[in-house]
Amino acid sequence: MSLSGIGQRVMVAAFAEDPATAIEQSLSLVEMTTPNVDELGPRDVLIAVRSAQVGWVDLLMTSGQYQHMPTPPYTPGLEYSGEVLWCGSEAADHGISVGQAVYVDGLLSGPRSLGAYQKWGGFAFYAVAPYEAVLPMWSGLSFDEACCLLGNYETAYHCLCARGNLQAGETVLIHGASGSTGLAAVQIAKLLGATVIATGRSDDKLAVVKAQGADHVLNISSTDGSKGVRRFREDVKALTNGHGVAVVYDGVGGDISIESLRCMQFGGRFLIVGWAATPSVAHGKGQRGAPNANQLPTNLIMMKGLSVLGCPTVISTHHSPSIRPPRLAQITKWLRSGQLRPYISHRFPFAQVRDALRAKWHGEVIGSCVLHL
Repeated sequence: MSLSGIGQRVMVAAFAEDPATAIEQSLSLVEMTTPNVDELGPRDVLIAVRSAQVGWVDLLMTSGQYQHMPTPPYTPGLEYSGEVLWCGSEAADHGISVGQAVYVDGLLSGPRSLGAYQKWGGFAFYAVAPYEAVLPMWSGLSFDEACCLLGNYETAYHCLCARGNLQAGETVLIHGASGSTGLAAVQIAKLLGATVIATGRSDDKLAVVKAQGADHVLNISSTDGSKGVRRFREDVKALTNGHGVAVVYDGVGGDISIESLRCMQFGGRFLIVGWAATPSVAHGKGQRGAPNANQLPTNLIMMKGLSVLGCPTVISTHHSPSIRPPRLAQITKWLRSGQLRPYISHRFPFAQVRDALRAKWHGEVIGSCVLHL
């Protein structure tokens, strides 16, 4: 059997020094034909990609500054959705059918996966995934929304629930709240019954975060126009009647982390989610080591009796696969009931992939950014 078609895919030829350089110099659009189904196996599913999320990890991977590195040349695109063009016999036995609308699990297929399907990123007209990674969409879910689910909400859930043990009635300080995982964290924290103080550097973005459920928003931009942050401890203390917050969700890093420790109540939990403000902590071009590693003041941590918790969602899941099924079950329940819904501020046609990556890199996106194929 043969399916004929010609499309394109994005290729990253080599790791660059940083993502900005990769966008301009290492990334190209190349022609691709429909994969030959006669060469695919019984577990395989051939998908015509309709939407792909442009994520922060996609950017870091282009410079090898993410902990997991696909081997160049590779096609980026951790999460995508589309329609089934063909499926093998085992995939069919597990309910996959031609024409079905699906989204793909980025831990089991694509550049962040560990096996043979790593080469099939979502920045392409066609992709192949094992049936275990292919999830059926439900009524009312768009292709754009479907590619913005797992990475965002699983990260927020793992950090807030599995690591942070956030409880109803507690107050959580969420940094980078206008980002894809930050906004997901705002939504999940509210479902858990917490009070959310969300931070950012743009009043317009924070207005969206407020509309998405945050109880309070703080613009923490430096007052002198520098890239640093202003002191915001007094604002947080005022919003918590002097007590401070029980939990900090920090996906930003750098100066914001130190000031956040001063905003916490005794015995609080500090969740290290990422370091979006300081991506250069690691060497570029796929070199290992962290020459510019972020640092936290141990005196503040000790005197406040704080628990500082690293929250690597993907690494934790690889180490303990059993933590994932209950997480997926709860997230899917919230999504299917409409209690969670991804916010997408930017959509780009596939030919404008560089513009999409630039928008993500320069912090123009609120929530998620999507490529249309």
